[in-house]
Amino acid sequence: QVQLVESGGGLVQAGGSLRLSCAESGGTFRVYSMGWFRQAPGNAPGKEREFVVSISWSGGSTHYADSVKGRFTISRDNAKNTVYLQMNSLKPEDTAVYYCAAARGAVLNYYTVDYWGKGTLVSVSS
Repeated sequence: QVQLVESGGGLVQAGGSLRLSCAESGGTFRVYSMGWFRQAPGNAPGKEREFVVSISWSGGSTHYADSVKGRFTISRDNAKNTVYLQMNSLKPEDTAVYYCAAARGAVLNYYTVDYWGKGTLVSVSS
């Protein structure tokens, strides 16, 4: 059974940085497209999670939401079955639960995700 476990969330002041990690177990990490989504607190249940960033199985291709370009960086270590999200210049509007996601195909979006983590809360104070 594939499991994704996020860590690294917390409270940070605006302009600060955090690094999220997501460790995969039970599957074949090196063939998955990986990514991060987020959902702001108070959003209605069932509201689609917002895409943040994805990375191909090799790490050679990445896609970022416009709202995080230039501030967030995704990377992966296939030897450690782990994907990372470095978040710099954080803003209050980045406050959300961040979810790690994996897809067995080459494309990762909300509808192609095969596995979800349980999420980690990032809170950015102004």
